[in-house]
Amino acid sequence: MNHPTHTGSADTGGVDLDQRPILVFWESTRACGLACRHCRAEAQATPVPGELTTAEGLRFIDTLAAFGKPSPILIITGGDVLMRPDLDQLVQHSRTVGVHVALAPSVTPLLTDERLQQLRAAGVKVASISLDGASAATHEGLRGIDGHFPATIAALDRMRAHDFVVQVNTVVTADNVHELPTIVRLIRDHDAAIWEVFFLVNVGRGSSMLELGPDDNEDVCHFLYDAAQYGFVVRTVEGPMFRRVVRWRDEGRPAPTSALYSQLSTSLVEQLGSPTSTPKAHTKGTRDGRGIIFVSATGEITPAGFLPIVLGNVRTHDIVEVYRDHPMLRQIRAAEFGGACGRCEYRELCGGSRSRAYACTGDPLAEDPACAYAATL
Repeated sequence: MNHPTHTGSADTGGVDLDQRPILVFWESTRACGLACRHCRAEAQATPVPGELTTAEGLRFIDTLAAFGKPSPILIITGGDVLMRPDLDQLVQHSRTVGVHVALAPSVTPLLTDERLQQLRAAGVKVASISLDGASAATHEGLRGIDGHFPATIAALDRMRAHDFVVQVNTVVTADNVHELPTIVRLIRDHDAAIWEVFFLVNVGRGSSMLELGPDDNEDVCHFLYDAAQYGFVVRTVEGPMFRRVVRWRDEGRPAPTSALYSQLSTSLVEQLGSPTSTPKAHTKGTRDGRGIIFVSATGEITPAGFLPIVLGNVRTHDIVEVYRDHPMLRQIRAAEFGGACGRCEYRELCGGSRSRAYACTGDPLAEDPACAYAATL
């Protein structure tokens, strides 16, 4: 079948994504004091056997500098990154070799003012924390810890007090979708700079949770476009259809009139008033394996955290060579997709969630079943 001539060219920020990723995620440990219902890593109270040692972690960081300039940003996550006793050493070494670092800590008693001050002094500027509901019942229902909702709100304020650029991560599910407008208000009121919305993929402990259907995903994407007009950046994880919606809305196409979108958009204006800025919607054409690569706690290299196909291990493989030359990643970056994603004129801009395609079909190049537009192709 012939492809449409318009491919919806993607903004990559001037980076050649065939040569280097923008983001490298390192699950530095699976140890965590929480037991979140949707945890991709299935984190536990103690480190798993075989996690990268300090020396191995330092060597891994050195390899990232070998991608050349601009070096990818290293996102050190977990589990809870604060449970790595060598975190400061890893951060300082990254700074020495010219690799910028962002952190994704858990909100636990380890996230103290003293610790935040130490990390800020070490050169960490950006940190993210998760807020998965606008109420204690919803957020704590996912996080599994009583009192975690007020602790998370307090952590937002403390991180801003220490001059971090704060990113709020929210997983959207059928259980919390109606609270999204209030989450937006909390983000604005507590001065977060970025809202990253995760569209659930049924992996890890999230396998038992309810994903939204394609039509609801479409409504949420239109709502996120509206939310991006209140002064902070909005971007998505495993929801690349958002980029198509941004394109459409920027072109002047109307928002939907469906019940869910109408409810969300009405509540947004009721709580925050009229929009205050032009949309700050993140539309870089990255996807699992294109601009993004993931390294597990034990060194396994995969296209993304939600796409558990092992491509190598940093102990024995050069991550630069894996990223540039692995046949699967080359296919992903060339948008060699099957089904509707392969026929779609937005396959470069969006490309569908490769993680969801794999979770649903066992084929990372299959179509993404979460996209409403795909059903029309």
